[in-house]
Amino acid sequence: MKKKVVLAYSGGLDTSVSIKWIQQKYDVNVVTMTIDVGQGKELKTIEKRAIAIGALKHYSIDAKEEFVTNYVFRAIKANALYESKYPVSSALSRPLIASKLVDVANKEEAIGVAHGCTGKGNDQVRFDVTIKSLNPDLKIIAPVREWKLSRDEEIKYAEENKIPIDYTSKNIYSIDQNLWGRSIECGVLEQPDHEPPEDAYEWTTDPVNAPDKPEYLSIGFNKGVPRTINGKKLNPTDFIFKMNKIAGQHGIGRIDHMENRLVGIKSREIYECPAATVILEAHKDLEKTILTRHEWSFKQQIDNQWTLLAYTGLWMDPLRHALEAFINKTQEKVIGEVKVKLYKGSVQVVGRSSPYSLYDLNLATYESSSTFDQTWSIGFIELWSMPTKAANIVMKKNKTEKP
Repeated sequence: MKKKVVLAYSGGLDTSVSIKWIQQKYDVNVVTMTIDVGQGKELKTIEKRAIAIGALKHYSIDAKEEFVTNYVFRAIKANALYESKYPVSSALSRPLIASKLVDVANKEEAIGVAHGCTGKGNDQVRFDVTIKSLNPDLKIIAPVREWKLSRDEEIKYAEENKIPIDYTSKNIYSIDQNLWGRSIECGVLEQPDHEPPEDAYEWTTDPVNAPDKPEYLSIGFNKGVPRTINGKKLNPTDFIFKMNKIAGQHGIGRIDHMENRLVGIKSREIYECPAATVILEAHKDLEKTILTRHEWSFKQQIDNQWTLLAYTGLWMDPLRHALEAFINKTQEKVIGEVKVKLYKGSVQVVGRSSPYSLYDLNLATYESSSTFDQTWSIGFIELWSMPTKAANIVMKKNKTEKP
């Protein structure tokens, strides 16, 4: 009986070609697996395609709620924005998919697992590190990384091997999407001096054509996690779906930036992340209302390190758990509501409230009712300025002294 390899199968060109290529090169049976993390594809269609190409068996796993609860919510609490831009949407899904891949491989008693990552991207690291952490005995096969075929060569290989695909040379974009975001690559997007054409976007309206009237939303958080929209509680998956739709209609969530990939390449990246853009902006503002200056300042360092781990494929590293111990402690008080204004591609926080708010009107007001004694500041400034003043006196003295 032939040995088995389990392939993470998306239904696209790369992984469709991979089924046949793995069978031919390694003389094994291929079991395929598709994880639904909100990419919007019909799982039954993907399964039929995998079997038609030659997969021995196919697994379809709905992991949308697990993805939001165990990955996206963690990212929200960590204000995860890689290089202050990218909400690590694709990066978050990789350890989940890799863990399911290992689960199926163990169940099938497979000798290895396979994925469709290239040798130029970050995803190969995210998959490989997670797989090695969970089961180091599994052989990892990455056909795209090994065969070094161009897109045109892949299409030719598919035609020669009668592999049913719906890919054409006119379909110039490489798309990856889940509930937390949509990534678009290839074609004209590889030219960083060219504005992305409108056909690259699907989730967001061109801000120019977005509604002329702003929309206001109240987002309720409980321990750092978004729970309600305008007072209505939604389950985790529905919450993200709805926020994507509302924010996308207002043209919010388009991201165009130069990204430093883990492998050392600078890459022009295009993302659509409507829900992430709104929720992260609201969450950050609520934190600033509730946390002390010292907590908030230190947490930015922790958040940056957490985001770096997620982006660079180190989800399984013990440091993430240690960082989350601090993050979760701070989130115990992050409870309240944030009012946001959505208008033509922008999101603006226009109000916030919390039982844990450290804002004191009696101290902050400039009215006569203020309880802040302004004479306190005189002594404070003397103490605060002392080291700086002393240093400048010494520097001035040494500059005027003759040798």
